[in-house]
Amino acid sequence: MSDKNITIIGGGLAGSEAAWQAAKRGCSVSLIEMKPKNYSPAHKSSGLAELVCSNSFRSNDPHSAVGLLKEEMRRFDSLITLAADACRVPAGKALAVDREQFSQFITDKLKSHPLIEVSNEEIHSLPLFVDAKHPTIIATGPLTTAELADSIAKITGEEHLSFYDAIAPIIYEESLDREIVFQASRYDDGPGDYLNCPMNQEQYLRFIEELKNADKVPLKSFEKEKYFEGCLPIEVMLERGDNTLRFGPMKPVGLPDPRTGKDAYAVVQLRKENKEGTTYNMVGFQTKLTYPAQEKVFRYIPGMERVEFARLGSIHRNTFVCAPEVLSPTLQLQKRADLFLAGQITGVEGYVESTAMGLLAGLNAARSCMGRSLVVPPQETAHGALIRHLTESDKKHFQPSNINFGLFPPLEKKIPKKFRGQHRAEKAKKSLEEWLQAEGILQ
Repeated sequence: MSDKNITIIGGGLAGSEAAWQAAKRGCSVSLIEMKPKNYSPAHKSSGLAELVCSNSFRSNDPHSAVGLLKEEMRRFDSLITLAADACRVPAGKALAVDREQFSQFITDKLKSHPLIEVSNEEIHSLPLFVDAKHPTIIATGPLTTAELADSIAKITGEEHLSFYDAIAPIIYEESLDREIVFQASRYDDGPGDYLNCPMNQEQYLRFIEELKNADKVPLKSFEKEKYFEGCLPIEVMLERGDNTLRFGPMKPVGLPDPRTGKDAYAVVQLRKENKEGTTYNMVGFQTKLTYPAQEKVFRYIPGMERVEFARLGSIHRNTFVCAPEVLSPTLQLQKRADLFLAGQITGVEGYVESTAMGLLAGLNAARSCMGRSLVVPPQETAHGALIRHLTESDKKHFQPSNINFGLFPPLEKKIPKKFRGQHRAEKAKKSLEEWLQAEGILQ
């Protein structure tokens, strides 16, 4: 490693942001990136903060969840948002960038910073514990090398480290038709823990026909068609026979439809995603359908004709921890106060979310270095909502997530739908400003 105050492993979006935030606060940083000596299957350029998929940071609307997150990051003087704004290309309401200029902008900023030393080597194992004043930030991304993943697993436990995302869609409860959808658990007499969408035979046959013909996301060149039997994509299950789903995630037995008193032909179950019950997970519906296909096909499910999605489903190569089991709200590993996680490995999805976790990890690592108390942003903010998702989600069913308003605390009063984003944004900004002042973070 090095004699710097903070060591950061990984020079992607999260690692670059963490280095910037730590150096801004006067800490010397060793930023270690394995390129160009070694490349992951997804990377091609030698620069820092390489964008490997889309060149879009999604909506720039400050009243959207991801737009709000970017606004908060700008308040922290985020390097990534600074670069994105400087390298922007026309993309309507989205913030998209020239990816080569973007990477070069960040590389130049970090390599010219007097407190940041960038080196190129591959780290195979984590350092032994030294002390909290010399922390290490792990920001190695979804394609963390096998050797380093093994080293992380020795601390977290192998059962708490995953190598594939199997994500089912999450929907907003208020968008369901509760004249059709009923609440029950299988074989229970009283109110159950699940919401249920019943189908008759005609509805089921139409649904599976649409599912068969829907567009799928092709596998990346470095992804093998290797699924866990317990979390097969629904379209792969359907390839095994038209009734496979009826004997799997859409099994109707023990769930009589209150309207008829009889079991339906098939049932889609929805499980609470948060304590408040404002969002629900589609049980067993992990999928590689394209986003437009998901929005079309899943609206053929009775009771979901006008459903709104907080997050759509996916399955792809990813390395991430079971955050509620192993992470503290400060982004430290519970078993090692000197180790911080940043980026997608924490259990978030997306460029902006990964960067935000790098920002908070860099901030807290710097405070740890200086012997100051570590901080956690308020839950009303977009940053705080992501931390809430990482640390307060159900440990048994934890899945990575993009930022969405379903992760925020429930609204304290009824607000017309078209004004909710603005209300949340105003509340988040006020809460963030008060917190920044109270903690002296921008001083």
